[in-house]
Amino acid sequence: MTEKENETLSRRVFEEVWGKGDLSKCDELFASDFVDHDAANPEVPPGPEGVKRIVTMYRTAFPDIVFTIDEQISSGDRVATRWTARGTHKGELAGYKPTGKAATISGLTIERFAGDKIAEAYTSWDSLSLMRQLGLAPGAEARV
Repeated sequence: MTEKENETLSRRVFEEVWGKGDLSKCDELFASDFVDHDAANPEVPPGPEGVKRIVTMYRTAFPDIVFTIDEQISSGDRVATRWTARGTHKGELAGYKPTGKAATISGLTIERFAGDKIAEAYTSWDSLSLMRQLGLAPGAEARV
């Protein structure tokens, strides 16, 4: 696949899977042995099922979640996406009851493609900022 085709597949994850919650796309977009490297979510099982689980968790907590792709850079079989996510905490998240507070976070995901599927992803985002914005972490009164 070309770099542009990889970028298009990556965008589909943000738009269709995260944005619309279309979990049926996971089997199409992610390799059966996909590995997600995300320190904020270390227990995600491999493959499309792991992606479905993590997307369901966050979309349950933030049903109005919107992802904006701020920038994408591709090289060979890799695509780096700098993104921003916004949503309102309306459902349970990791045992925390809904706060009704809006939050905005930013992150970076680097995906490696194998053929026409995403085989591996490294994601880094500010989970502490999220918890502070929701009033669920020390320093919640601090700047965001």
